[in-house]
Amino acid sequence: METKVKNIDQATGVDESALNELFIDELKDIYWAEKHLVSALPKMAKAATSDELRTAIEAHLSETENHVTRLEDAFASINEKASAKKCEAMAGLIKEATEIVEDTKKGTFTRDAGIISAAQKVEHYEIASYGTLKTLATVLGYTEAAELLEATLNEEKNADNLLSKIAQAGINSKGIHEKK
Repeated sequence: METKVKNIDQATGVDESALNELFIDELKDIYWAEKHLVSALPKMAKAATSDELRTAIEAHLSETENHVTRLEDAFASINEKASAKKCEAMAGLIKEATEIVEDTKKGTFTRDAGIISAAQKVEHYEIASYGTLKTLATVLGYTEAAELLEATLNEEKNADNLLSKIAQAGINSKGIHEKK
């Protein structure tokens, strides 16, 4: 027997529910994350050796700017002011990406493999966050927010798949013969 999750009606006090509070808190968290990625991605693109990787990161920067706007629309759709709360996870992931670039030799495919590794960690965090947020929005009856979050979730999955393809198409194998 299949069970269905019933959306909470706004009249039943969803605005005051702990789940709604969690949802808004998580929206603030990913909003901070996306805004900080907008400044981190150009540095990653500049550090990339491969034109293909650089182009992919630059394209994802454009998407990330749209993710920020989409999150602002999601906040508006639930009558909340868009505000950010520091995302400790993303702060750590960005710091790790910076360290990878600093610890690898400029102009190497090893650096590119490291950038891809760092970028995929970011993508996986975002996929988990947007998946959870979409589900919570659906349960809370926030149809418009759920649709906006799902659109971003799909773009994050596509970015992750593209990074895997770039790594497998040659960056990883080209790095094998590079010296420390």
